[in-house]
Amino acid sequence: MRVLGINALFHDPAAALVIDGRTVAAAEEERFSRRKHGKRPVPFSAWELPEQAAAWCLSQAGLRPEDLDAVTYSFDPELARPADAMGLDDPWDGLRLTYAREAPSFLATALPGLERERVRFVPHHMAHAASAVFAAPDAENASVLVLDGRGESASHLAARRVGDRLEPLYSQQLPHSLGLVYEELTEHLGFLRSSDEYKVMAMASYGSPRLLPELRKYVYPTGDGGFRAVDVPWSELCPRLRPGQAWTPEHADLAASAQAVLEETLLDMVRWLHGRTGDTLLTMAGGVALNCVANARIVREGPFDRVWVQPASGDAGTALGGALLHSAEHDPAPTLPMDGADLGRGWSDAEIEAWLKTAAVPFERPPDVAAAVAEALADNAVVAWFQGRAEFGPRALGHRSLMAHPGRSGNLERLNDIKGREQFRPVAPMVRAERAADLFEGGPLPSPYMLFVHGVRPEWRERIPAVVHVDGTARIQTVDAEREPLVARMLGRFEELTGLPVVVNTSLNTAGRPMVDDPRDALECFGSAPVDLLAIGPFVVRRAALFAPGEE
Repeated sequence: MRVLGINALFHDPAAALVIDGRTVAAAEEERFSRRKHGKRPVPFSAWELPEQAAAWCLSQAGLRPEDLDAVTYSFDPELARPADAMGLDDPWDGLRLTYAREAPSFLATALPGLERERVRFVPHHMAHAASAVFAAPDAENASVLVLDGRGESASHLAARRVGDRLEPLYSQQLPHSLGLVYEELTEHLGFLRSSDEYKVMAMASYGSPRLLPELRKYVYPTGDGGFRAVDVPWSELCPRLRPGQAWTPEHADLAASAQAVLEETLLDMVRWLHGRTGDTLLTMAGGVALNCVANARIVREGPFDRVWVQPASGDAGTALGGALLHSAEHDPAPTLPMDGADLGRGWSDAEIEAWLKTAAVPFERPPDVAAAVAEALADNAVVAWFQGRAEFGPRALGHRSLMAHPGRSGNLERLNDIKGREQFRPVAPMVRAERAADLFEGGPLPSPYMLFVHGVRPEWRERIPAVVHVDGTARIQTVDAEREPLVARMLGRFEELTGLPVVVNTSLNTAGRPMVDDPRDALECFGSAPVDLLAIGPFVVRRAALFAPGEE
């Protein structure tokens, strides 16, 4: 069975292809359009069909639209209620629902040959849930927790997978929404809502949760699997920040308090869910599941033996979840877990070489690109790393990465300057899986998707200062040598040269731009930012050669 999944309603338009239960391809439209999160001027920011992503997914498998057995759309307009009836202020709600109802016609136009009768609506949170519980390894019997801003009429789903069935257990109705509360706080602190929530999580580490007792009046669990979260008077707690305005310790305290109340509420819900199912594995999805600090606390203090989080937990992941759910329900072939997040576009060595020649840049092909990069990093170069297929989701996981030496404390500021980011934001360490426990503690290992924070062991904090956050933690990515031999080889050579088994890894992009996806993006980013070396496929481009005397 061939199922194409589509997300195109709130944000993060994306497409994913599942064939005979196996995830073949998945990509976000922003990687093609170069509009981060699919953002356009209101009201069109939310309703971008992932035409290019869908076309690429089909081409990756050699399929045409008429070859598909089904196309899933991860929102069911028949389950939606008017925004005002749910206590929400959304002037575009009616137009959004009209768009969703017409999605089959829009998709048939965007994918010529597709019969609109093959489009299936999948409830938003069921798609989120399926993206986690059907993609996780060893999850034939597992619990799943979904939390985000909103779906058709809810903001949360607790469910359980039993074989090929997904059994809902509890759904929190709107207007109560942990995701919307966090979005409102994000905007209150001067950031972009539905986009910059991770900045609030980073800021929280600089503050004290002294406002927690006050926030508990507005955000709290109800003990039955649900919660209350609505109408927080942010301006009474702390002055509003305008975009670009400097934050103060007072703002950091508000962020820390909101983070704490979020974690408390999640822990109560997790314990309730475990009490209902008794499962050993918890899977998670939805935008709130990208909060790696909360995820780590669930691991430490929650009742589940294992926690697995979908690496594309935001709305992009519902494209994959819708396809997986339809496959599980209708395809006799077993639904297989994700083999990794590298589900996007990739290029052959010959294609990359052709790009480099077209760009007329000086390049070389070293005997081993991994060793060449390790040597450059050991010499304190900043390296743009473009290898294999692009990652699906917001994390750079060793395919579209910006790398640096972790032992030089100034590299944090250096990378944030390159990317145009706020200086309070941390960067992450990449470490070989077999070395992770020597440096990090207090989180699940392995941790291949950078979705949990770990404590940095005291004896290592001064040795790798660039990746240690102000609270002594790091959001690590572990690297499996069998699955990522090139990255593992680079890390091994770097350790031989420096004694450090860690490299700084952050996403290959600059502020406000989607992650680099194709060779043109890589060359443009390299040419416009003070990056010393671009490792693209087996080739390297050196800034020193690019701007040699007389050639600028």
